[in-house]
Amino acid sequence: MALSHPSDWRDANRANWDERAAVHAASDFYDLDGFRAGAEALRHFELAEVGDVTGKSLLHLQCHMGLDTLSWARHGAARVVGLDFSEPAVETARGLAGDLGFGPDRAAFVTADVYDAAQAVPDPSYDIVYTGVGALCWLPDIRRWAETAAALVAPGGFLYLAEFHPITDVLDDETGSRVVHDYFDPDAQVYELSGTYTDGGSGLLHNRTVEWRHPLGEVVTALATAGLRIEFLHEHDVSLFPRFGSFEVRDGYHRFPADRPRIPLMYSLRARKD
Repeated sequence: MALSHPSDWRDANRANWDERAAVHAASDFYDLDGFRAGAEALRHFELAEVGDVTGKSLLHLQCHMGLDTLSWARHGAARVVGLDFSEPAVETARGLAGDLGFGPDRAAFVTADVYDAAQAVPDPSYDIVYTGVGALCWLPDIRRWAETAAALVAPGGFLYLAEFHPITDVLDDETGSRVVHDYFDPDAQVYELSGTYTDGGSGLLHNRTVEWRHPLGEVVTALATAGLRIEFLHEHDVSLFPRFGSFEVRDGYHRFPADRPRIPLMYSLRARKD
């Protein structure tokens, strides 16, 4: 658990994400028109590792605008529920669901803090609890998150997590070849950076964010302690955005140049409730 908790961490992050939502909805990065037309939002390894979702219920924690959530509905999930703490993002997700013809019985979205998910979502448990990339860094207490998520997995179901690898947080931004930060630093990382990771957003007003680094062992141990059985942990040498200045795009992903040694840039795991 992180040692430092600025008292306004949740409010600061929510204000930032509330303001980002409109920018993201209009961005080429998310390309909502392309998504409405059928573009795939999920990564190839997620589709392979989660497997067939036909007829299953799926809860997506920290869903942002719901593209991944609705993609699982497109792939046959009987019911999907997305949860996010940003009301503007949730409203965008609801609008997308309507555009795709999914009613609230098929695709529902709720606004709530992820730690309050058990009280906020409409069902007591789900066949699949899914959480996507860039989610865990916003949470100070990974053990509490794991307990919350595990409680929502139906017996025989599983949690699936795809996330940026924590090793990327300790490397220099330009080349990604030097260790410049402490991998095990538990304290909050407070940033004041203008804009957002998509195109647009240069005029955002709420730029203060609070994040935490969570080593891989911390995440795995938290899930195991919460009663889930780890089925696999996979590491991937691809990223979804130009995290380092030396990245190049190959096969639709951001990667280091082919002539340099590879390191993990993302990871994914599946943990089942027996």
